Amino acid sequence: MTDLTKGGILVTGGAGFLGSALLWELNRRGISNILVSDFLGKDEKWKNLIPLNFRDYVEADDLRTMLCEQPRRLSEIKVIFHLGACSSTTETDASYLIRNNFEYTKVLAHFAMDGARRFVYASSAATYGSVAAAMPESVALDSLRPLNMYGYSKHLFDTYAERSGMLPAITGLKYFNVFGPNEYHKGDMRSVVNKVFHQIQETGKARLFKSYRPEFPDGGQRRDFYYVKDAVAATVFLAEHADGGGLFNLGSGEPNTFLDLVNAVFEALGRKPNIEFIDMPESLRSKYQYFTCAHTSKLRAVGYDRQPAPLREAVSDYVRCYLTPGKHLGD
Repeated sequence: MTDLTKGGILVTGGAGFLGSALLWELNRRGISNILVSDFLGKDEKWKNLIPLNFRDYVEADDLRTMLCEQPRRLSEIKVIFHLGACSSTTETDASYLIRNNFEYTKVLAHFAMDGARRFVYASSAATYGSVAAAMPESVALDSLRPLNMYGYSKHLFDTYAERSGMLPAITGLKYFNVFGPNEYHKGDMRSVVNKVFHQIQETGKARLFKSYRPEFPDGGQRRDFYYVKDAVAATVFLAEHADGGGLFNLGSGEPNTFLDLVNAVFEALGRKPNIEFIDMPESLRSKYQYFTCAHTSKLRAVGYDRQPAPLREAVSDYVRCYLTPGKHLGD
């Protein structure tokens, strides 16, 4: 078992959605000897960091320079949570995604392996592509066909780690549809909960994409919606446990429809549902996942027994405790 209170922790993407939620979870456990790295850029994700405790911050470009040229400056790091990436499923600059999501991950992974450090990184359920079933992590990686370049950039490192023999010694997390506080900065990549909350507040109704597959009615597309508080709790557990090696699905294990999700937002706001179905952009129709569900037996097999919050409960917590008052985790 890895004691996260011993030695330093590096969290990349630490100002982002998952990264800042992870910092919050570590702080809840009394852990603050953390080096945070991110590309702060021009959005407002820096606000996620304000309530959180950590030892130091470094921009991601400077971190890569340290890793390649001055690794001794990072000698106290014992655990790396690599959550930094371009997470836009609509990003079309393949070269950027390769450099940012694949090559950077390779550098960090080799740094971790060379120093016997614990390495936990974010993969993605997007690597499964259009597979309409709950897929176990044991599925042959070379059989997967991601639908977009983001998913492929994540899949590329998974397969690299497998071919190089390092995968059993590190932990890759295939996060499903995570939602919750601290995603304010994500623009069009915000969760449906966040988007429809603002739509309802502004117009009194929510908008959902129409379905373009006959087996799924409008609003009947199904996703494994997973509350961010549950996601980071599972992340920390797997970092602590030596048997948490290889790839893990992180999700609720239960697919819910978009109608289920949106109705839960209306309920949390005390309003009657009012939903409009709109055309999906042509550019998205061939890349759209109609069904996702995490096969979570591997996570349970290594001893993780926390049950994820039911969808209505998770949505209520997010809407009432964070979206309505405009709060961040830790406020």
